[in-house]
Amino acid sequence: MIFKNINRLEGEIYFPGDKSITHRAIMFASLSNGRCEIKNLGLGRDNLSTIRIFRDLGIEIKKNKDRVVIFGRGLNGLKEPQNILDAENSGTTIRILSGILSAQPFFSVITGDKYLVKRPMKRVIEPLSLMGAEISGREGNRYPPLAIKGNPKLKAIEYELSIASAQVKSAILMAGMYAEGTTVVSEPSKSRDHTERFMKSLGLPVKVNQKKVSISKVSEIPSFDIVIPGDISSSAFFMVAGSLIKGSHLILKNVGINPTRTGIVEVLKKMGADISVFNERYINEEPVGDILVKGTGSLKGVEIKGDIIPRLIDEIPVIAVAGAFAEGVTLIDDAEELRVKESDRIKAMVTELKKMGVDVEELPKGMLIKGGRKYKCGKINTYGDHRVAMAMIVFGLISKEGVMTDDRSSIEVSFPDFIQKLNEVIK
Repeated sequence: MIFKNINRLEGEIYFPGDKSITHRAIMFASLSNGRCEIKNLGLGRDNLSTIRIFRDLGIEIKKNKDRVVIFGRGLNGLKEPQNILDAENSGTTIRILSGILSAQPFFSVITGDKYLVKRPMKRVIEPLSLMGAEISGREGNRYPPLAIKGNPKLKAIEYELSIASAQVKSAILMAGMYAEGTTVVSEPSKSRDHTERFMKSLGLPVKVNQKKVSISKVSEIPSFDIVIPGDISSSAFFMVAGSLIKGSHLILKNVGINPTRTGIVEVLKKMGADISVFNERYINEEPVGDILVKGTGSLKGVEIKGDIIPRLIDEIPVIAVAGAFAEGVTLIDDAEELRVKESDRIKAMVTELKKMGVDVEELPKGMLIKGGRKYKCGKINTYGDHRVAMAMIVFGLISKEGVMTDDRSSIEVSFPDFIQKLNEVIK
């Protein structure tokens, strides 16, 4: 399919529920002491994998479109699975769930698809093993599948992460709910904090002090109802496209604007985009707002590195696209975590942008983009990576010549309605 230059984008867009918050809502609901209702559920394959796994662990879940009712069985109510648990493509599922499974009085094995089994797991195995779980993985505990012999008597630890990771932090905090004492996690820079916010909204004994989070043993999780905010990572593709296509006017409705996730807004503003946030409010401790994007048709290159990287790590592929069309040089650095996502996103984006004629250089921890040129049409490889696929589709909409995609099926992982939402605002 060819995606090529359009006149403008105009309209209001409601986004599917935030993928990260949806995962956590399903997990906390399953461990709660009663009936929970979740609305505006994220409908990507990753979130559906989490639902399927908790069903395999004995949780009753009734789903109707983007609404689910989950009948929690309590902190100790999960059942030993009869078969291997399959997280498919979801790194969030396998890592955070490992923390929960580490505290259960049974044996389990969790794996994933051909992309997930290449993602590093030692970073989560190490702290959970220190807490008393027995976990082993492939190639010296480096990769899935993970075999987990849980321990109902976990002990609290104080652990310092070498790389800021919300998934690893969350796995330790989930295990910490079961551990005797107070579990403390420190990280070099603040990663997304959806787990801590969710715990706080439920009244759990969590404390946050800048880059340090602690959780004491939890006796029970109350049942709850929640409406999931729209996914800011999904909206990022429309922010970039709307900013670079002159005359565009988009209102992105009910988007989560958690400050650990809004790096994309800050960077685009720094590049000269006309973006504003209004109608701000809170839902279950999560800040939500509407985002107005006006297409100026021009951006300028900037440096993106340091502490802001964990706050926009998933948006870097589409930020690279913005850099390709910006005047001047865009430097992306300190983003080595991109090497171990669904694909090596640094190499993937550099390779595909070069195909289009972009002057881009691969760096050990990022890339250097010299933007503002005219680009050619080409067939792109998506590497089975949803964010690479959507970023390059945005490239096609902005460029004069367009792009041809090899395979768009990976988009189902996080944003199955991406093309439909796009078509609704193309004018």
